[in-house]
Amino acid sequence: MEDPAAPGAGNPPTNGNGNGGGKGKPAAPKGREAFRSQRRESEGSVDCPTLEFEYGDADGHAAELSELYSYTENPEFTTNRRCFEEDFKTQVQGEEWLELEEDAQKAYVMGLLDRLEVVSRERRLKVARAVLYLAQATARPVAVLFGSQPSPLLTAQNSGFSTHNQEPFALLLFSMVTKFCSGLAPHFPIKKVLLLLWKVVMFTLGGFEHLQALKVQKRAELGLPPLAEDSIQVVKSMRAASPPSYTLDLGESQLAPPPSKLRGRRGSRRQLLTKQDSLDIYNERDLFKTEEPATEEEEESASDGERTLDGELDLLEQDPLVPPPPSQAPLSAERVAFPKGLPWAPKVRQKDIEHFLEMSRNKFIGFTLGQDTDTLVGLPRPIHESVKTLKQHKYVSIADVQIKNEEELEKCPMSLGEEVVPETPCEILYQGMLYSLPQYMIALLKILLAAAPTSKAKTDSINILADVLPEEMPITVLQSMKLGIDVNRHKEIIVKSISALLLLLLKHFKLNHIYQFEYVSQHLVFANCIPLILKFFNQNILSYITAKNGISVLDYPCCTIQDLPELTTESLEAGDNNQFCWRNLFSCINLLRLLNKLTKWKHSRTMMLVVFKSAPILKRALKVKQAMLQLYVLKLLKIQTKYLGRQWRKSNMKTMSAIYQKVRHRMNDDWAYGNDIDARPWDFQAEECTLRANIEAFNSRRYDRPQDSEFSPVDNCLQSVLGQRLDLPEDFHYSYELWLEREVFSQPICWEELLQNH
Repeated sequence: MEDPAAPGAGNPPTNGNGNGGGKGKPAAPKGREAFRSQRRESEGSVDCPTLEFEYGDADGHAAELSELYSYTENPEFTTNRRCFEEDFKTQVQGEEWLELEEDAQKAYVMGLLDRLEVVSRERRLKVARAVLYLAQATARPVAVLFGSQPSPLLTAQNSGFSTHNQEPFALLLFSMVTKFCSGLAPHFPIKKVLLLLWKVVMFTLGGFEHLQALKVQKRAELGLPPLAEDSIQVVKSMRAASPPSYTLDLGESQLAPPPSKLRGRRGSRRQLLTKQDSLDIYNERDLFKTEEPATEEEEESASDGERTLDGELDLLEQDPLVPPPPSQAPLSAERVAFPKGLPWAPKVRQKDIEHFLEMSRNKFIGFTLGQDTDTLVGLPRPIHESVKTLKQHKYVSIADVQIKNEEELEKCPMSLGEEVVPETPCEILYQGMLYSLPQYMIALLKILLAAAPTSKAKTDSINILADVLPEEMPITVLQSMKLGIDVNRHKEIIVKSISALLLLLLKHFKLNHIYQFEYVSQHLVFANCIPLILKFFNQNILSYITAKNGISVLDYPCCTIQDLPELTTESLEAGDNNQFCWRNLFSCINLLRLLNKLTKWKHSRTMMLVVFKSAPILKRALKVKQAMLQLYVLKLLKIQTKYLGRQWRKSNMKTMSAIYQKVRHRMNDDWAYGNDIDARPWDFQAEECTLRANIEAFNSRRYDRPQDSEFSPVDNCLQSVLGQRLDLPEDFHYSYELWLEREVFSQPICWEELLQNH
């Protein structure tokens, strides 16, 4: 990519006074400013209105139904309707379907089912289309179709099993996904398969609110204290903040000096930055006052280190210089109001307390006491108070208890006996997915990559458009526009279903057992899920969220029950009046939550965010004024702040302030200063290897046990063995004599050979 600050070919370089013949170096800032202004104009307005979005398990019922069908299927609806009307007129004279009594409707449907058995293939297809139209056009005939016998699909969902091989129904859908990706079944309607897979998992395992209830229940069963707050409710009550990189903050509009004065203060500004460290700035500087632009040297040094996945975001890291508005409008009360307190209760891990005491004992006593957190002899009084405060906010997670129990089971397999594993739907699903789980994850990520809007078409990529492309390609502008909208909508729905499915699986597996969660997470990381998500966000995310890839008059079920209006290019360009696209914002939040799940408390994966230069990509996502999305972006920025360097922290103090206000505090976490002794690069590989060994030990112990284990007890007493009661079949006494004759008396026994072998 060419340097956007480079002088044009036909323009001679100028010096600082604007005269030609100079060295040309002062022209670089002007070129950079021109590039920034062009980028701001191309990306739309500087500010974005607050999006009134309510996060949930899924969109509204009508929207979810409409996403199941593409617009290219509308002619099928018309054909189905015509087949139904022709058959109905031949069977019922002079009446409409809605005018029939329930018994008459049921009789007609039963007649349709009988006519499905006719010999003529053409007649069978017409009757099948009539049945399909009834099922798609109204909700009532579905219940009539099955009467008292429910659908096999509904039975499978309710029980968590399919009727085939007694396996979870989701496994059948997972196998369809892998067959589609391997090329064995390219004709599968992959969008419908993914939507059904997501809904089946959500139906059998439970949605997000059910997950929260299960978490409260499991903490009570383990004897852990209740949660301090409901995370879902806390996020709903949060208010979106103005993006720090693209809007004026509270003090900037009033206190920002004119540009002429800024030039004279650059020298003192540079001295201030070299003399003060990040700790002084963070504690003493008012974060809501103006953040002055960095010097030319600082901009150049900062941009030199910023290289992103595509090499095109080197200038996006710097804050654009937005001039103050000419008229100072009075500030609203909502903007001046400050939060009364932090939204989250702080948390402390047991590991944090042990680490704090280890440092304190080394400093004041000269030796440590291991994991002892009760003995405070020899430590000064302030350390006592600190330990007391840390213990007041100590949080023990379900994962901590599960890891501790797993360590005890590994150490003492004989004395602790066999673990009792409850047969929950989540446990049954994990057992079924265990041996093919890597293939499942790779297949889902391949489809997600093919559906990402930033992906470029490749010859070896998966064709996910087989069920959306029409048989005859468009020949008019209107048809081309309609197909383009349908293709983009198709990709958006695929991204939505995969992101929601992966997040739901991770959350359920984490609650069921932490090592099940870690097993899925590691395979996602090994399949390059982290750079894939960053590649997805390496776009104008605000345009993606506000995209209007939908034609409301063609949505199901409207297209099945009314005549379609005539479409025009103007109506397609106008789109709907919605402020944003629900599914796209839902997908973005899911992908951010997924990225948080993969990187939390993992130094090696956090370093992947740093290596792939995710900071400028994530900062651009803060342009979307939606509280939940901003929260998870700030979480991802927080965990990598210590690795980004002092200069990044100094030039992004508004982002640091937003992190402080919205993200949960972890005591003793010096995320803002970069003094992390655990962040050693040579420990990263060992961290992943240790985790992988623990996962393999867990899976081997719980799921790879042979039936005749060497640890199982053996009864050597003859009387005890013969005295055991055996559960025999009820009809065994009827065939007892026959069994003796066949199995005992008629079988020749070579006693000599038997004695020699034993």
